[in-house]
Amino acid sequence: MPLPPLPDSAVTVGAHASDWRDAVELAGEALTRSGATEQGYGARMIQVIEEFGAYIVIAPGLALAHARPGPDVHHDGLSVVTLDEPVVFGHPHNDPVSVVIGLAVSTPEGHVRSVAELANVFNDPDAIPALASAADVAEVQRILTLTEDAAR
Repeated sequence: MPLPPLPDSAVTVGAHASDWRDAVELAGEALTRSGATEQGYGARMIQVIEEFGAYIVIAPGLALAHARPGPDVHHDGLSVVTLDEPVVFGHPHNDPVSVVIGLAVSTPEGHVRSVAELANVFNDPDAIPALASAADVAEVQRILTLTEDAAR
């Protein structure tokens, strides 16, 4: 099962975030720009972290922000935000974060599939540093496509 599409509008390279909330909001804004979600989905992703903690920091330097399916999700979507300076989420081992992936899914099954596919992509130890240092949108898309293809 491939990852949801990653249109240019869903990628932000070299963004500045003052804290983890800003970083997650940037991922939410990218999902909204791409048409996957309505405005406000970023706030729901922030609520998940406030309620459940920094478990979304799934690997050193990488956060996978998401929320449950809801009426504000138009279709499955992915966003990628790379940060100019890493931010702390409060994870005991994987902080600070320099790449935030935003995930929006329309069904619970889609959530499980997308998370599993992303886990495969990030089994490549070079994927996170490569994304963090990507110079432009095309490079982010290329890195995700190459690692996704290699994971199959």
